[in-house]
Order: sequence, then structure tokens, then C-alpha cells
Amino acid sequence: MFRLTTMMWSIAGTVLAGIAIMVVLAVPSLSGHAMSYIPYAALGGVVVALPIAYVVARLLNRPPAHATGQR
Repeated sequence: MFRLTTMMWSIAGTVLAGIAIMVVLAVPSLSGHAMSYIPYAALGGVVVALPIAYVVARLLNRPPAHATGQR
């Protein structure tokens, strides 16, 4: 499951970091200091992606409901 989590983290981290950077660039009050805020936005996106990647990997690694006899 570690490999799946790291793959999900690389995808989710890139997406969330990109979204955070776009927010910094699009908001006029933040874009004035964009060069100092962009690294923090990217780091925040990558850190937020860690628990999201873990949950998604755990859900993908779970057996389907019909295989366990649940309805």
C-alpha cells in the first residue's frame, strides 16, 4: 500500500500545489508578494495531499463489496 500511497501523493500533491499557486497569482492582494508566497503555497499543497493520498490509496486497496459478501 505504500507504493500506491506514494503514487497518489505525487498526483494529488502536484494538483493541490498548482491550485494553491494559481490562487496566489489570481488574488490581487496576494499577487503583490507572489514571489515570497508561492513556495509556501506549493509546500502547503504538498503537505495537504499526504492524508488525501493515504485515504484514496486505502479506498483503492480495499476489496470490492461483492467479494466480501456485503450488500
